[in-house]
Amino acid sequence: MCINVSGLVKQFGNVTALNGVTFEVKCGDTAALLGPNGAGKSTTLRILAGLLKPDAGSAYVCGFDVQRQPKEAKACIGYLPEDAVPFLNLTVRENLLYVAALRGLSDSVVDETIKLLGLEDLADRLAGSLSRGNRQRLAIALAIMHRPRVLLLDEPLNYLDIPTQEAVIKLFRELNASGSTLLVSTHIMSIAERLAGRVIVINRGVIVWQGAMDELKEIAASAGERIEEVVARLMR
Repeated sequence: MCINVSGLVKQFGNVTALNGVTFEVKCGDTAALLGPNGAGKSTTLRILAGLLKPDAGSAYVCGFDVQRQPKEAKACIGYLPEDAVPFLNLTVRENLLYVAALRGLSDSVVDETIKLLGLEDLADRLAGSLSRGNRQRLAIALAIMHRPRVLLLDEPLNYLDIPTQEAVIKLFRELNASGSTLLVSTHIMSIAERLAGRVIVINRGVIVWQGAMDELKEIAASAGERIEEVVARLMR
């Protein structure tokens, strides 16, 4: 398994964000962590990325315990947080060069990534001067630049126009085809359908259903419901 989460618990004061969250994602698979705002999706991804310590339970990425082996786990992860903010006083190229240096990547990788995300015309612009959509493209570039074994994507299509969404979805599929495992956090069913073969439905910090996307579609078809209606019923 590339992602293995067992019994995660996380509290913020009197609020229980996660209450025994358990799931696995096989290497090479694509999975969606699907649920409403406040369900615990971002908290789960932050724990997997090693940015947040759980109160109980364990999380492994690429076989490494993210708490006990953070350096090894982070080396195989690409993480796109929701509302990602790059270094605003650096240019697009400088942001990428900085992260490339941290990861021991060559400058040629920076050039390839700029081209891959269509950032050529923005490369020498300050990140702080970019629109939200273009900042999102830069954040995606920073997350994928090292071709990570595991991609943790929190609402990855935020702020993107329709043509850019299509290009980014194609890029994520190509990364998956080349070996990256994807875990996508979203509250939008259509995004989960387009990016994931497996669905993990979470609500109020609890996993309420998990299985193949095709299985969820079959449940909807047999009940004569839209897939969104099935998911809403599961979260009651």
